[in-house]
Amino acid sequence: MSEKKVIICAALAGAGTFRNQNPAVPHTPEEFAEESARCYKAGAAMVHVHARDDTGMTTSDIDRIRATHDAIKEKTPELIVNLSSAVGIGATAEQRIAQIVAVKPAMASLNTNTMNFGIVDRSSGQIMIDYVFENTFTMLQDFGKAMEENGVKPEIECYDMGGLDNALLIGKQGMFSDPMNFNFVWGVAGGQRFRPEAFIAMMHALPENANFTTCGVGTEQFPAITFSCMMGGHMRVGLEDSIRVPNGDLAKGSYEQVEWAVKVASIFGREPATPDEARKIMGIKQK
Repeated sequence: MSEKKVIICAALAGAGTFRNQNPAVPHTPEEFAEESARCYKAGAAMVHVHARDDTGMTTSDIDRIRATHDAIKEKTPELIVNLSSAVGIGATAEQRIAQIVAVKPAMASLNTNTMNFGIVDRSSGQIMIDYVFENTFTMLQDFGKAMEENGVKPEIECYDMGGLDNALLIGKQGMFSDPMNFNFVWGVAGGQRFRPEAFIAMMHALPENANFTTCGVGTEQFPAITFSCMMGGHMRVGLEDSIRVPNGDLAKGSYEQVEWAVKVASIFGREPATPDEARKIMGIKQK
């Protein structure tokens, strides 16, 4: 596949983005389906999904997650749907993986280390939400095996170099199929801030033939994806990561950030991959 092709993923709604911040955040399966279709039209090959209940809170309810997944596939069957295995504060390890096994999306996130994961005021250091995101070695092992055994391609989430090393260590058991797909996550309070030198170090630590994409929280979103695109990697945008576009305006939806990502890619002579091209690049067998 041509290195000019760049996979753009739209993360539609994470655990910490709400309508009081941006009214475009989807809640219902129908809203997720409509926003996914707009993202596909704008140039996205994949959508990353944290399903919500009607109140807008993240949910581990399998029926609701399946309904959201299926609504997206019915509206835009071409798209790759990537479900989260982190379904909100308080979810047990069993709840987190059970919905992946039940729904069997084409791809799912696989987190790699236990870490602080909070909301902290960047200007004052004031702690607003303090939470420990649990991802033990056993969970990394068991989630990874369950995904691969059910035909779900893991997207390995790395918030720092330690997470990448954890995945490579546990991967010595042989559960991960090639190519491995990594997502470098920047700007989470508890993870690392975006630094080009750290990005390059993580690139150099990847196994042979691995793919990498990146996402950044808040104002780190577009510097991080721009650098990833420049270095031959892929890009994730969406309201999960930032509620704004680069000029500071509220995004009209994740689709508007996809449009900006397409503009970034064009600067480097790269074209958005279609979903089928993305499947070939990432080793995803499912439609």
